[in-house]
Amino acid sequence: MTLYLISIGLSDEKDISLKGLEALKKCKEIYLENYTSFLQVSKEKLEKLYNKKIILADREFVESNFPLEKAKKQDIALLIIGDVFSATTHISLLLEAKKNKIEVKVIHNASVLTAVGITGLSLYKFGQVISIPSNYKETSSPYENFQINYKNNMHTLFLLDLDLKIKDALNYLISKGLDKKTLCLACEKLGNEKQRIKAATAEKLLKENFGKPSCLIIPSKLHFIEEEALEQWQ
Repeated sequence: MTLYLISIGLSDEKDISLKGLEALKKCKEIYLENYTSFLQVSKEKLEKLYNKKIILADREFVESNFPLEKAKKQDIALLIIGDVFSATTHISLLLEAKKNKIEVKVIHNASVLTAVGITGLSLYKFGQVISIPSNYKETSSPYENFQINYKNNMHTLFLLDLDLKIKDALNYLISKGLDKKTLCLACEKLGNEKQRIKAATAEKLLKENFGKPSCLIIPSKLHFIEEEALEQWQ
């Protein structure tokens, strides 16, 4: 019997791979992790396409109460928005399953870490990915880590906690010392047909409204091809 960790992509119910869909057909129980990213489609649409009931799983359930023992008797699956290993919590689950001698099969998909390539910025030039937590007012580490990237001419991708908006991230960075004239990219619903990308100064982006899910990018020194690519988002 097997625990399947199945990535379902960034957009809608059709983003799942054929391999992922075939795996689901074998599973007796299917859980959907719903705390590391926004699902851009209803759970009901997923259930209709997969022809399976889906159980929502919060952080406590996945990290502390996931029923690994069931995977010794039947095939079960955990669905993850984006790609399985975009969040470290899923590495922990995989390691715990292996300690318990449970077979694990991982099925990959697109994630925000690769979808940002649509901006035209080279993925090879991104530095440390930085998370801005809900309690961002109590920490300076996101800005400090950004400064390290920037000084080393590396682009920075900021991932925001689910309750944060682009404005929250920008206000935080500016409060820590970011120049309001710094070029930034606000990205909304990457991977979706309705995705929106805007390249402008931090000051100008503060006047825009962006929905969720969203992320923020601050580029470093640009190659001329990157400069040309960013013109389409200005």
